Amino acid sequence: MSTTTKQLQERTQGAVLVPGDEEYDGHRTGFQLLDPHRPSVIVAARSETDVRAAVEFAAGSRSPVAVQASGHGLASPTEGVLINTRHMSAVRVDPRSRVAWVEAGATWRHVVEAAAPHGLAPLSGSFPGVGAISYTLGGGVGLLARRYGFAADHVRRIDLITLDARQHQVTEEADPDLFWALRGGGGNFGVVTGMEIDLFPVARIYGGNLAFDVQQVPEVLDAWRRWSTGVPEEMTSAVTMLTYPDLPMLPEPLRGRHVAQLAISYAGSREEGDRLVAPLRSIGPVMNDTLRELPYAESGSVFAEPDQPHTYRSRNLLVNDLDPQALADLTKAAGPSAPVMTVAGVRHLGGALAREPRIANAVGHRDAAYAVSVLSPVQEGERELVAETHRDALAPFAGAALGCSLNFAFGPLGEDEIRSAFAPADYDRLREIKRRHDPDGLLHANHPIPPTAARTS
Repeated sequence: MSTTTKQLQERTQGAVLVPGDEEYDGHRTGFQLLDPHRPSVIVAARSETDVRAAVEFAAGSRSPVAVQASGHGLASPTEGVLINTRHMSAVRVDPRSRVAWVEAGATWRHVVEAAAPHGLAPLSGSFPGVGAISYTLGGGVGLLARRYGFAADHVRRIDLITLDARQHQVTEEADPDLFWALRGGGGNFGVVTGMEIDLFPVARIYGGNLAFDVQQVPEVLDAWRRWSTGVPEEMTSAVTMLTYPDLPMLPEPLRGRHVAQLAISYAGSREEGDRLVAPLRSIGPVMNDTLRELPYAESGSVFAEPDQPHTYRSRNLLVNDLDPQALADLTKAAGPSAPVMTVAGVRHLGGALAREPRIANAVGHRDAAYAVSVLSPVQEGERELVAETHRDALAPFAGAALGCSLNFAFGPLGEDEIRSAFAPADYDRLREIKRRHDPDGLLHANHPIPPTAARTS
């Protein structure tokens, strides 16, 4: 450890790690194992003071700096300073005002568990292990999305350390530009150490999934599309399609089958939920039916996503409509003939997501009706094949595409793709705010927004 890193260690409570240290690899990797960070220094932060010291160190040495909590969306690895916030996982709930203060490294599981005893729920995502802060900074389309909107719409305060190592409590009153940009613009403007968010009076939901064998019910995706056009805002749903390998560790009914899983999250009673999903149950033989009334604390079972870290890439498009032929093409793209294992997903948007929040933010394309995504594990030598497969799978939706969602883009994006996530004027505004707070682009966000060029007099 050099003299400068020893000085950094003297200023931090958490460990300061360099290549070769025993805990180095464990702190640089996360849920996404493809292209991990290769930092020269890791600060395993335990407090806002640690984060500030790490930012000051990075700025002083002109080093790139990145932040990682759970590491799900890792797309832009850094070789400079990595701030790992996993130890900063505190959550404080005020049940009277229905708010939670969430530390930088807390996952949605931490927040859900803290809110549940009070009969409250956050606007959490489909997988409880995702970092709550990074998810919210990107917008956040969760299990209650059509009822309450984006997670970013319900942020009250953001605790931030900018690249000049200054601490800020960012609110609409204190700094309207930064407050607007942070909610939807991602981690491009500083290091968030905490966030105050709204909670909602949701103790239980009706949810789970229905699984169909696509060979038996080839029209399942279009049947779900037609059904989704008539459901109330309390109903949030999605379809995931994949071909399961024929392996003995998988449940026998799934082995070797092309399966469509319809995920349901209804903010209402079981009786009304059963009535609403009856048309889905009738579209063909149901392989598996887990729909039930459940505590929100068990909401991770709705999508039942894998919880083991792995290597993967994903692309998506936000669309204003779903063409039946495009859906048929997507069904084939995620089928047994796909050149690599491909998981296709379609999420129903609209409802509260389409409405402007009380305080405007940078979230783009509120008029999108659906999000279409493809995800694949990436084996050695398959990067280009996966990228080509994803391009081909999404191509039929190009005519209805509005742009992409940064929340569902698990992999590096070009500037044009990042730009497509926002309204043109909003993207220009984000670049200008980036210039003010990180003119040299030292902060490595997952999907970096470049600063505007420096102004000359």
